[in-house]
Amino acid sequence: MCFRRRNTSNLIYHQTMNIIKYKSVFLGISALLVLASVIALSTLGLKIGIDFKGGAMWQVKQVSGDVAMNEGTLKDFLGTTLEDKNFVMFPADDGSYLIRMSAISEATHQQYLQDLRATFGTIEEGQFQSIGATIGDELRAKSLWAIVYVVLGISLYVTYAFRKVSYPVKSWKYGVITLITLLHDVIVPAGFFAVLGWKFGVEIDTNFIVALLVVMGFSVHDTIVVFDRIRENVLNHGGNTKFEDIVNKSVNQTFARSINTSLTVLIVLIAMYFFGPATLQYFILTLIIGIAMGTYSSIFVASPLLTISRKLSRV
Repeated sequence: MCFRRRNTSNLIYHQTMNIIKYKSVFLGISALLVLASVIALSTLGLKIGIDFKGGAMWQVKQVSGDVAMNEGTLKDFLGTTLEDKNFVMFPADDGSYLIRMSAISEATHQQYLQDLRATFGTIEEGQFQSIGATIGDELRAKSLWAIVYVVLGISLYVTYAFRKVSYPVKSWKYGVITLITLLHDVIVPAGFFAVLGWKFGVEIDTNFIVALLVVMGFSVHDTIVVFDRIRENVLNHGGNTKFEDIVNKSVNQTFARSINTSLTVLIVLIAMYFFGPATLQYFILTLIIGIAMGTYSSIFVASPLLTISRKLSRV
């Protein structure tokens, strides 16, 4: 009996998902999300918080008193006491109230606190911060530049890191695709918050910028893991395998790791969103949306774009 030797140099193990085959579907979903976010940002805009436009944030809680401090009585008090009649007040989970108003001096703040205690009894002050308009403008400009520098810096680093992989996709294309995915992961949460600001008056502050920077770091980490596996498989298979098959294999090899890592983080964030402090609720929500989008873009956007760039280079 003789056995015919089977040539397996052109074979890749059986893949559980053919992501590249349905890349138009995945890229179409991302395109719709980005388009909707851009429309929301251009038409609704982001509602800027006191960090960027200047103003004061005051948190107070009644410990004891003859007059109960609730939303109605506190709103009446603020309406007659504050010089700024355009204040915003909302309750926190711990029974305290957050008050946003125009910037005031420390002397005015102490006077308001004295009046509040004279009306409602023993008052516990959680926080007070007042930021001038000039400082707010400076913070806004620096925050925008921080995002720009991080996006460009990460893209240039990826280009440098993949400089030894010039076939079948040039190293600079890895950097460009990383840039696209990072913009995707920033624009979608920003568009979501534009809708929240229009519908519920949700404002963005420096915590929102910090959350976006964290999202970019998480997203690029996931993307580099996939890209690095693609680089490894390209070097191993060389020209014996179609590039689309190599990419599909690489995505499947890292798929479980990416999903498990992201789910672990998301479970913790969701728990913090529902049971954590109210002051960090929107910060955590930004992380939830951004990390979910970052995981999606690393698997279903970055890798398909690599195959498309490969095809375009042949034209």
